[in-house]
Amino acid sequence: MAKALLGYVGGSDPRLLAEMRRLQQRVQDLESELGRIQAENDALASAAASHPGELLESIDVPQAEPALT
Repeated sequence: MAKALLGYVGGSDPRLLAEMRRLQQRVQDLESELGRIQAENDALASAAASHPGELLESIDVPQAEPALT
């Protein structure tokens, strides 16, 4: 039954297994990056919540120029 669901009867295709391992590694890499980014976001959100005015004041924004009409 499982072989029929996979679409072949013979042994495992080494290219398919290599691609599956590569994709599993990519998923693990993305999951770890997501965890790192979420932790960084949580730290920034915590800092922003504890000092609400300082975050906006620390951003250096150049003076806006008037739009040409």
